[in-house]
Amino acid sequence: MISCCVLHPKINTPSPSSCSSMAELKQHHSLLIRLGLSSDNHAISPLITFSSLSPYGDLRYAVTLFSTLSNPDTFLFNTLIRAFSLSQTPSTSLLFYSDMLHRSLSPNNFTFPSLIKSSSLSATIHHGRQVHAHVLKFGFGSDVYALNALAHMYVGFGLLGDARKVFDRMTVRSVVSWTIMISGYSQWGLVDEALAVFELLPQKNSVAWNAVIAAFVGSNRFREAFGLFHRMRKEQEVELDMYVAATMLSACTGVGALEMGEWIHRYVVRSGIDLDSKLATTIIDMYCKCGCLDKAFEVFSGLQLKGLSSWNCMIGGFAMHGKGKDAIRLFREMEKEMVSPDSVTFVNVLSACAHSGLVEEGRYYFRYMTEVHGIEPAKEHYGCMVDLLARAGRLEEARKVIDEMPMNPDAGALGALLGACKIHGNLELGEEIGKRVIELEPGNSGRYVLLANIYADCGKWQEVANVRKVMNDRGVKKVPGFSMIEMEGTVNEFVAGERTHPLAQEVYAKVGEILESIKMVGYVPKNEGVLHDLAEEEEESPLFYHSEKLAIAYGLLKTKPGETLRITKNLRLSVSSSWFGVVAIVWFFGVGGGVCVGVGVGSGAAGGSCGGNVGDSGGGGVRKVKRRMMMMRVFWLKNSENDDFKAFLNVEDDFNNEKWSETILILTQDVRDENNT
Repeated sequence: MISCCVLHPKINTPSPSSCSSMAELKQHHSLLIRLGLSSDNHAISPLITFSSLSPYGDLRYAVTLFSTLSNPDTFLFNTLIRAFSLSQTPSTSLLFYSDMLHRSLSPNNFTFPSLIKSSSLSATIHHGRQVHAHVLKFGFGSDVYALNALAHMYVGFGLLGDARKVFDRMTVRSVVSWTIMISGYSQWGLVDEALAVFELLPQKNSVAWNAVIAAFVGSNRFREAFGLFHRMRKEQEVELDMYVAATMLSACTGVGALEMGEWIHRYVVRSGIDLDSKLATTIIDMYCKCGCLDKAFEVFSGLQLKGLSSWNCMIGGFAMHGKGKDAIRLFREMEKEMVSPDSVTFVNVLSACAHSGLVEEGRYYFRYMTEVHGIEPAKEHYGCMVDLLARAGRLEEARKVIDEMPMNPDAGALGALLGACKIHGNLELGEEIGKRVIELEPGNSGRYVLLANIYADCGKWQEVANVRKVMNDRGVKKVPGFSMIEMEGTVNEFVAGERTHPLAQEVYAKVGEILESIKMVGYVPKNEGVLHDLAEEEEESPLFYHSEKLAIAYGLLKTKPGETLRITKNLRLSVSSSWFGVVAIVWFFGVGGGVCVGVGVGSGAAGGSCGGNVGDSGGGGVRKVKRRMMMMRVFWLKNSENDDFKAFLNVEDDFNNEKWSETILILTQDVRDENNT
């Protein structure tokens, strides 16, 4: 509470010690008017401070009070400059500063930080440069608060060179100074420059460590983020606080590093770190995206106070795991707890319906969010409806949704329909949508590849060649695929055909061993996802050296029966890759006797989605051998918030109650440059 105590040297009896509302303040103001003190700076100052800066104040009333003063001092000007820097009209601060100069009042060290903040919110840097000149003119060129504000302002405008000049000329740098530069370089994608500044810091505390680690996490350079985290724990006596924990949990999510994520979660609990809504949501998100849905729900259920972000995250977790009914059930529980949903909530609910084939439920909640909660559908909601219908094979209905959208459809909605056209062999619609989505994202190689494969499926090789020519003419390069697997707390990365890993020789030998074993039981590579006009030997080679195969082989070398392999990819898996992963598991079990397991792709699955078990009518099948059966469910899953896709191969055994070890392969992927389906 901002004090509103009024005690004038001429008055023996002070006013009440504080104001709690504008009504009380106006009573004090009327008293000052009766006493003839309404124009006294000292008497009126607490009233202006309260009305301008208190959450219960009224900035317009503060300006009215200010206007009654014939000779306001620098303190009062600073108060209003600060107040307007926090308001919806920050440029007004500059007007008060100009008025202060016209009254021949000199600014002090409290004037410039707020004034610079207001300048940083302007449309151009022009006013900011003028204020910078005044900082130097009035002798505050060494004031760390003013210089920090200037550096932050230049970073906001993307003028990193100017920000660095301000930083380099500081005689004294605070933690804030270093953090501004590290975060500033990171904000504009210059992560290596951020690291270089961090290395110059003589005493690295948790704030600086978090800033540089967050820089690498934000740029999806997760391996380097892990390296910095291990270095922090080894080199510095720095306690892991809630901010570093949240940043590292995001890194664990990015690479599927469940082991490290669990360690951080245990540390948070053991150390008594405050589990606020943001940190709790980050933990839940990590478990969901690493395939541990039960653990995520356990954390969620244990929260004493569940914020909206926690509810949204858990509903989204059920969605990405294809548990649509559970997501809807949780949404209903959320309403019973009187937590109001937002637009993100309904994106997750609609996504859950899409991934579970709940078409009618999806239609219902699309209407429900407007009719009951007054939330107007945005692009993301329409995209979910397109995805829902496309996955169900209702391509014309999906197209109708796109045509009737009140805004221009984005690449996400069009990409969902394009992927469905590929699955269902609709050349005419696929060609139309493919060209539209390429124009929206001309630099996304995945769009070209998907359209080319639609042509290739229909034997239209000239059109395939034309798509390739457009890619070449525009300089679009396909992003190389890589896969990561966490073993013993270390994240190992594999690139297709690369042999830089210390165990590369053993890994490639294991891949060859597995491939020969599964070929003996009838495995034939399916080359969907590889352009169809390659020669046969060229097709086999890239599939053989796919990065996920190398990661699987490494995992098999380093694990024992009963352990879980979690592999993160940056690209969409091909059908051959999924098939390979399944058979690799079967081979690892040592199930002999001619077992052959296939991954069925259901007829209602868009973009590689399938909701049925192996052996359903979508293709593929399972042969029982010695009363032993392996059941495999495959989900291609979408995270509605950041367009990450997850594929979980959940292995369940039904061996007539015969107890033996089981291995689960979880493939995680990020499809930022592939079709959004």
